[in-house]
Amino acid sequence: MQFPFHDKFDKLLVFKHNMKFKNRNDAGLQLAIRLSWLKGEKTIILAIPRGGVVVADVIAKSLNTILDVVVPRKLGTPYNPELAIGAVMHDNSSYINEYVINALRIEPDFIRAETKLQLKEIQRRLIIFRGNSDYDLKDKVVILVDDGVATGATMISAILWIKKQKPKLIILAIPVAPNEIIRKLNEMVDRTVVLYTPKEFSAVGEFYEDFTQINDEEVVNMIKKYKL
Repeated sequence: MQFPFHDKFDKLLVFKHNMKFKNRNDAGLQLAIRLSWLKGEKTIILAIPRGGVVVADVIAKSLNTILDVVVPRKLGTPYNPELAIGAVMHDNSSYINEYVINALRIEPDFIRAETKLQLKEIQRRLIIFRGNSDYDLKDKVVILVDDGVATGATMISAILWIKKQKPKLIILAIPVAPNEIIRKLNEMVDRTVVLYTPKEFSAVGEFYEDFTQINDEEVVNMIKKYKL
């Protein structure tokens, strides 16, 4: 496998994309071009629903490989559900941002309740999207995809869980993310491909002309074409 990086120590490949993506398909196409060196390899793409599945579907078609989903869920705060205090996976493994919890004085009871709520939603999505929570990632080259990263909480949770499955490699493929977050994530994986790391970042959607929300039915229709 030939990595298109400057040397064996260069894990992060950043492209100088500085305009909005037309939509998630556009982002997926641009990532697929940068991931073409993986054609012919035994890879599996894990997408984070819902938006990440659209991006990953384009990549999977280009690489002629398998697409599956992995479902981390963000743990929000009592005051702002969009502000992440961490994230949880289907097996109850989690990433917790102690700094945010301490700064906002989040009570343990709230964290337990929020975790229980998100686990319920994870199970609902797993049943709808793939039918079970059984994965075989051992010795596989895993490409982890989303439509963008903001805080990194769900991505960190997913990476930590994937590592426990003992894959051969973990490659992160992201259209857009803050520079400091992508560098943190890069330390956790084998390779990272990102199209844009803007200096100013408030939300993933601001970097798309069309960031229409994706529903469950659309996700199901995309991933049912792939047989594991």
